[in-house]
Parts: sequence; C-alpha cells; structure tokens
Amino acid sequence: QVQLVESGGGLVQPGGSLRLSCAASGNIFRINAMGWYRQAPGKERELVATFSRRGSTNYADSVKGRFTISRGNAENTVFLQMNSLKPEDTAVYYCNADYSRSYFDTVYLEVWGQGTLVTVSS
Repeated sequence: QVQLVESGGGLVQPGGSLRLSCAASGNIFRINAMGWYRQAPGKERELVATFSRRGSTNYADSVKGRFTISRGNAENTVFLQMNSLKPEDTAVYYCNADYSRSYFDTVYLEVWGQGTLVTVSS
C-alpha cells in the first residue's frame, strides 16, 4: 500500500513563511509526478504546484513568485516553500502523487495524503 505523509503546516502571520514536506512510501516503482493541492473552507480543491519526474514545474497563478516546489534527494519526497503568505492562502494542503508499481504498468495510479492545515492570520 502506498502512503503519503505530509508535515509542516501551522499558524503563521501574513507575510510569513512555511515549508511543507511530503514523503511517499510503500509499493512504488516509479513516481511520475508529485504536487500540492489545497482546499479552503467552502471551496473546491485546487492545484497549487506540481513537479514532474522530468523536472518541470507548474504553479497556480495565485502563488507564482511566492511558492516554490522542489524535490528532495530521494525521488519520493517533495517540498513546498511558501513565502509572503496571505490570509487567502489559508487552507488544508494535500500532497498528491502519480506512480506506478512495476516496470510493466501502463497506467499511473494516484494517491493523496491526509492533508496539513495552513492558517495565515494575525
């Protein structure tokens, strides 16, 4: 079974910074992409940033220039550095991964973490 474990959420003042971490474990042959999504109260889950196996990144317009996604030395970890945080960044942040279980898999599976709460407030 594949599991994503997130950490790093918390309470921060506007303008502050936080760093989220996500580590994947379990029956994984290859991770195609990892990313972060968020869901604010009363809103739908939305993409924040993604990192592909080939190294390309994608960001929501609302976080460009403030957030940076990166991969750890181990391919199964991903980080989200969040700077210049705003109250509207308050949400539960979820880690997501697309992965395969063997060389012969032709379809990537998807797994989500449990989420970590980020609250931006003075």
